[in-house]
Order: sequence, then C-alpha cells, then structure tokens
Amino acid sequence: MEASVWQQLQEAGRYMLNNGLAWGNAGNISARTKADHYLITASGTDLGELSEDDFVECALIGGTSSSAPGKKPSKEVPMHQAIYESRPDVGAVLHASPFYSTMLACSAEQLPSEWFVETMYYLERIERVPYFHPGSRELGDAVREKACKANVLFLENHGVLVYDKNVKEARMAMHTLEMACQMYVLAKSSGISLRKLPDDVVQSFLNESGYRPRRRFSE
Repeated sequence: MEASVWQQLQEAGRYMLNNGLAWGNAGNISARTKADHYLITASGTDLGELSEDDFVECALIGGTSSSAPGKKPSKEVPMHQAIYESRPDVGAVLHASPFYSTMLACSAEQLPSEWFVETMYYLERIERVPYFHPGSRELGDAVREKACKANVLFLENHGVLVYDKNVKEARMAMHTLEMACQMYVLAKSSGISLRKLPDDVVQSFLNESGYRPRRRFSE
C-alpha cells in the first residue's frame, strides 16, 4: 500500500536529516495532495521527527490553510505556493540548507551538470534566485519568476529549493545536488580538474536514454 502524503514527507524529512541535507529545524518540505491543495511542514518543526500533527494543509486559491489548533504553516509558504501555482507537473517541494549546496548558493560559482548520469538527470538546469528575506512576498515572487526555468534553485545566501513530480524524485535531486556541490568544492580545493562529458553525449543522454521524458524548461 502506498504511504500517505504525510508519511512520504515524514520519510523524506528523516532521510534529509540522516544524510546531511538538513539540520536542526532549518528547512521546510511540502507535497501536493490534490490539484489545488498541498501539505507543508508546520512552523518550527524538526524535519527528522515529523508526525502527522506537524503538517498544515494549504489551498492554492486564496492561500488559505487549515491546521490543528496551535499549528501554523512554515513561513516559507510564498515560495512553495509559487512553485505549485506555476508548475502543475510538480508534486513535491523541498527547501533546506545543506552545507556544500548552501556554500555554492553563497558564492558566484556555477555548478556543471555534465559530469555523470545523475547530475545530467537531476541537475540539467540550475537557476539562481537573489536574496530576499525568508518568508517574504518578494522571495515568493522571485521564485515564481524562475519556477519554470529549472527544477533546482540556488537561493542566494539562503539555501536551495528543489522540486519534482513526487517526493522521492525531489529527495534524490537534493541529494544529488549536495553530492555534486561537495565534489565541486573538494576537487577545486585539491587542484583536481573534473572532466565534463561532451555536449553531444549529454544531449544524447537527455533525449534518448529513456530514463523519462526530457523536461522542457522555458528560457
């Protein structure tokens, strides 16, 4: 039997904490429950110890929400909302501040995606979002502007936002991002030059490998 949406998010939160993708109560995660609603972690929750009461259901129309008494949704609702409204194909949104990914988000470095299968698959496009205060409408608007251009966003001087068709794919994309960022930082500090795959090989993989239909991003 397929796990409920909150159980999938609970598992993702535990996975993120156990694999260095989240720390403390930093970060927030959500998943679509139906076309116009999504479940998001409540404010102040620990991603590694989520229970059913640690989620709030929000509606896209009007941004209304309902929750158990005393619970309110994460302050980062504006950027989760922006993704779900802009991308009907997205079923889950994960926001966190993994060490190496956040390091690159705080820099001007550009992370290549042409290294190996997983980076080509998950990190084909990465966009940057300028810094705005967490939870602000301005941050939500900036995320909305980039939502259709990539499935991975560096939130400058803040962290990362990763989204995909379901919780599992989004989780694996975030783990791949952190692994690639770690490789980038360690290779650069060690003087190792990582070879990129030729563009024709990358395009062949993206268009012909059969892993899944290629994402079509706007320019």
